[in-house]
Amino acid sequence: MYTINAMPEQVPAEDLDLLSGVETATVGHWRLMGFMNRAIQPLLPGRRVVGTAVTLAIAGPDSTLLHHAAGLLRPGDILVIDRLGDDKYACWGGGVTVAVKASGATAGIVDGPCTDLTEIIDSDFPMWSRGLSPITTRIYDLGGGMNIPVSCGGAVVMPGDAILADESGVLVVPRNEVRAVAEKALGMQERGKQREASVRDRVEKLGDLSGASAKVLAKLGPA
Repeated sequence: MYTINAMPEQVPAEDLDLLSGVETATVGHWRLMGFMNRAIQPLLPGRRVVGTAVTLAIAGPDSTLLHHAAGLLRPGDILVIDRLGDDKYACWGGGVTVAVKASGATAGIVDGPCTDLTEIIDSDFPMWSRGLSPITTRIYDLGGGMNIPVSCGGAVVMPGDAILADESGVLVVPRNEVRAVAEKALGMQERGKQREASVRDRVEKLGDLSGASAKVLAKLGPA
């Protein structure tokens, strides 16, 4: 059986533009939910992408629905694939990469392995996955779901959520929280740059700025 729901409304471009300046690690300074398991890592280094989540749930050795979904994607979409616990079969390889990139989609994220790393690199298509596997899926017509709630790397992903992915990992942000998260993170990053410059120029010490030295000295007591 297949469950295929309508394509989600895309996150407003101005919100994604704001989010594109954010590092996932900055959000990780205060937010605990929405981060995918750290085992889901980029296959192409030095990339940061933002987009609208289009979700897919496919099981085991079958990728029939993925091939169909590749023809439905839009520019700005990020395809997020829940492999329903499978860590053996690579559902994503060179051929899927070509098809998904041709749709204009921004990136792919797989809670499982990929294959054909060289072809993915040659296609210059950003991908996040749990590594690589030489054992691939087939067209077994076993069913699946598209644009349904999924779990990817332990994070709940709803179709239409915003995705921020970079070299540190992948973050899922509900669409109605994107602007608030981005504005807070950008403010933190700006203050961080100022603090780093102060430490670099030896104007101040990191322990003084963070408050760590005061805590240590308080525990040590009077000299």
